[in-house]
Amino acid sequence: MQRRSTSLGLVIAVIAAATFGLSGAFVKPLLEAGWSPVAAVTVRALTGGVVLAPVAIVALRGRWSALWRGRWRVLGMGVLGVAATQVVYFAAIQRIPVSTGILIEYLAPLLLVAFVWVTTRRAPKPVVLIGSVIAIGGLIMVVSPDGSTQLDPLGLTLAVLAMIGCAGFYVIAGRPSDGLPPVALAAAGLLLGGLMLAVVGATGLLPFTATFGDVELFGQASPWWVPLVVVGVFATAIAYATSITATEMLGSRLASFVGLLEVVAATFYAWLLLGEALTVPQLLGGVLILAGIAFVRAEKPEPQPAAPAPRPRGASSGDPDAAPARNDAPLDTRRG
Repeated sequence: MQRRSTSLGLVIAVIAAATFGLSGAFVKPLLEAGWSPVAAVTVRALTGGVVLAPVAIVALRGRWSALWRGRWRVLGMGVLGVAATQVVYFAAIQRIPVSTGILIEYLAPLLLVAFVWVTTRRAPKPVVLIGSVIAIGGLIMVVSPDGSTQLDPLGLTLAVLAMIGCAGFYVIAGRPSDGLPPVALAAAGLLLGGLMLAVVGATGLLPFTATFGDVELFGQASPWWVPLVVVGVFATAIAYATSITATEMLGSRLASFVGLLEVVAATFYAWLLLGEALTVPQLLGGVLILAGIAFVRAEKPEPQPAAPAPRPRGASSGDPDAAPARNDAPLDTRRG
């Protein structure tokens, strides 16, 4: 059953990565039309939250106490997983190349491995370390960062904060649900995060501009709301709900490694929809990421200590002659 659950979790995680990867191809036309990144992400988050809200209400089935018990997860998801991570990432790529920002942000799986290592004082198993090196090597090949650009220290700092936020997303998503459905966590977190981003934009800390004319989408003029609907429904609502679901099933570490496939998906969509070049090293990088995930997935769980066999009623734990209880005997008829 555990193996089936993990396999299903991997399938859901791949769907999450594939839908997350759509955002770049559909947000880019908005940015080129004059939308600021914060404005686009704000509308994206609010749209995703509104789309998921009816599904979340049905999933809760009136158990509003579960939402209250999970209020800290919701707060963390909205503040850290949605708002803060998006803000610092877009602030970072205003100062450093996009490829460098993506590379740093998606070092989050290594951060999680190091965090577990430090907190438990137990070194990761060799398969995890090997998988980490292979997957990050593949990530570097996919994003192909340009080393010729002088990097801004503040931009690098912001990118590191985005990495911490990305890792925090997986930690929050992987926490025990305590009866809170993943779709409810996603909906509440997106609505809260979207509102916080709107506040950030209103304060003027980051540019908040939007245009409402036609945008060029794949070589054709389209209404401004078309890419927002695609991003809001698929790359936000479905992506966040499936990602949180998969993380609860797989755990933060494995889910974060599967999340690297988002970069591969985004590169593929850019080639398929935007006509951007797809190179052989990028394809090989995608294969390496898959190999790294396979290594991390191959880690075997620690064996659980066997539970002591039940003793017959009336037998002392120190009695060496006490006969072991039979598992097939009714509990109340073992002693006359």
